[in-house]
Amino acid sequence: MTSAKIIYGSLTGNTEVMADIVCEALENLNIEVDIDECTQIDAEEFKEADICIIAAYTYDEGTIPEEMLDLYEDLLQLDLQGKVFGVCGSGDTFYENYATAVDSFEEAFLTAGAKKGAEKIKVDLAAEEEDIQQLKAFASELATTQQLMI
Repeated sequence: MTSAKIIYGSLTGNTEVMADIVCEALENLNIEVDIDECTQIDAEEFKEADICIIAAYTYDEGTIPEEMLDLYEDLLQLDLQGKVFGVCGSGDTFYENYATAVDSFEEAFLTAGAKKGAEKIKVDLAAEEEDIQQLKAFASELATTQQLMI
């Protein structure tokens, strides 16, 4: 059975909701999903999954949240060749550097050798109906990309 690992960081709960939406969409595609909050897990866990997902919020003026820095730095050191990845997250368009933690984690996955399975998703604050549909499509694209790699 195909497996997915979702690691998220959430200050207000908005990014956790996004991670839960992706989790449910993957489970509906018969993918076994393991989801964890970023302070409870290590990036090494991605080695056990076929699909690797990070849901991250961006803090203040474009900063990776402090509680996700170790995850980010560890991800840069991994070899995730043969894995499919996707990144989503929330931000606030009030700031000039909108949801840049999403961009940083995407670059980290590419550095680790993982294959991009879907376009990154950035949500302004909380997911609305259109965002929810995009997150479901994101999950579907990840599953499709992973199947094509088999």
